[in-house]
Parts: sequence; C-alpha cells; structure tokens
Amino acid sequence: MVALLYDIHGNLPALEAVLADAGAAGAECFVLGGDYALFGAWPRETIERLRGLDDTHWIRGNGERWTAAPGEAPEPAQEPIATCRELLGDDLVAELAQLPEQLIEGETRYCHGSPISDVRSFLPEPADDEAELLAGVGEGRLVFGHTHVQFERQGMSGIELLNPGSVGMPFDGDHRAAYALIGASGAVELRRVEYDHAASADAVRERLGEAGELHARRIEAAAFVAG
Repeated sequence: MVALLYDIHGNLPALEAVLADAGAAGAECFVLGGDYALFGAWPRETIERLRGLDDTHWIRGNGERWTAAPGEAPEPAQEPIATCRELLGDDLVAELAQLPEQLIEGETRYCHGSPISDVRSFLPEPADDEAELLAGVGEGRLVFGHTHVQFERQGMSGIELLNPGSVGMPFDGDHRAAYALIGASGAVELRRVEYDHAASADAVRERLGEAGELHARRIEAAAFVAG
C-alpha cells in the first residue's frame, strides 16, 4: 500500500499524525509530492522525519524551487523563505531543489502542480486550461497537489485526477491533515487525520514572527487567506 503525502509545509505534528494513521492502515511505501518545509515552524525536523522513512519517492514542489531561488518567488514569500533557508542550511536547500519534478510508475504520473508547471494545477471542477495542463499525459492516473484541496475526479480523455490534499495546510475548510492511500488493486482512499492545528499555527507565529502571520491564519482557517 502506497501513501501519498503532499504539501506538508513544515507542519511536523500534522505529519506525525498522518504517518501514524498510514502505518496503522498498512502503508509500506510513500510518495512525497513536494512543498515539504516552507512556511512551517519545523522545516528541518520535517525533512529529517521524512528521511527516516524506509521506502520513499520524492519529487520537487515550488516550495523547494523558491527556497533555492528566492528571486522566482512572490514578494510576500521572501521573509519566510529567508527563515526557511537559514533553518535548512545551504546544502539541504540545494539538495531539495535538485529533486525530480515528476515521477512515473506504471500507469500513474506524479507531479506537484501539473505536468507543465509546479504552480498551475487542477481544481475540483474543470477549468478552461485543463487540456493545456494535461498535454502529453499518457498515463491513466495523474496525482498532484499544490492547491491544498483534496479531491478525485475524471479529467479529459478519461484521465483520473487525484489530489491527496495537504498534510500541513488544508484549504478546503477541514482542519484535519489530508493524504491518500493507494492499495494493491489500485483503489484510492482519501483520508483525514485529526491533530492540534491551533498549536501548529501558534508555533508558526512564534518561530517565523510577523512573516508567519499569514500562514498561521491559513492553518487556523483551513482556507487560502489572502495576504
């Protein structure tokens, strides 16, 4: 059984809750879908915990790209990026930036946002650019994250679109940490796990200071609060 963990964002308590749930469900392998550290209170601790897992497949998100190249990130992200870079250290920042952008396993393709971009992605309802985002995809299932909204639906050409949701910062109104399992038969199970989200928000404020306020409020609201 494979566990799909996306958009952890340095939220170690949420990650620990998900790993405990996945372990109890029988997960033996983990696909890690990017945005591991940025905007969270525990960036290095989160990476170290993921590195301790036995069977993992990592891909890069826009968070890893931005942390290595801050000039590519929007202005509101600059202060959190500086803090994340300091806490991770130059070597780890560079290592994470070199992760592959995509992973293909059989009939499943994994990416962060979409196959053409780590910041453009799919929504629960089809959008006008879906054909562009799916161009060149030949696999039957596409797994992605970035929007922090958990859903599964059929896309163009019958491609199954699967967003496991965000472990550390859900944006769908549900505070529980989100992830997904894929069983041996290929069946998908979307899962949610309780954790103390309020304590994680407080920790972001404490460790990131004023620069973390927006991200703390996003954790508290379980929504994309505008900056």
